[in-house]
Amino acid sequence: MYSDQIYDQLPDPQRQSAFYETVAIKRGLAWVVDSIIVAMLVMLALVFTAFLGAFVFVALWMLVSFAYRVTTIASGSATWGMRLMAIEFRDWRGQRLGLPQAFLHTLGYAVSISILPLQLVSVVCMFATERGQSLTDMALGTVALNRRA
Repeated sequence: MYSDQIYDQLPDPQRQSAFYETVAIKRGLAWVVDSIIVAMLVMLALVFTAFLGAFVFVALWMLVSFAYRVTTIASGSATWGMRLMAIEFRDWRGQRLGLPQAFLHTLGYAVSISILPLQLVSVVCMFATERGQSLTDMALGTVALNRRA
């Protein structure tokens, strides 16, 4: 599928499995937390727009969610939900994600969440692949890891 040489700078899933243990479950829990945060931000935006945002509710939700994910991932390589679950993204060199990578990762997430079969395959990949990568992770060479203590 892909060469392990690409991921030489990341923890080895065989010898350092603690970095990958329960990450898929934590990502799911983080997603729930992030969805709640986005819902609160959307409600706040509705109040600030004098509820005119209700006319474009889906677009408002997508915009707030996209902005939230890009800014939180770019600032700490994890959303607030991921930080709560003690996981973070790293690129193929083992570095934290910057703004361009956060944007691309969020774009990949937005595409996969918009197309149900892609999202289902992505979730299966998180549980089935050695490094617990989603489709977006595989395309960008990123991985979610348990944060170092």
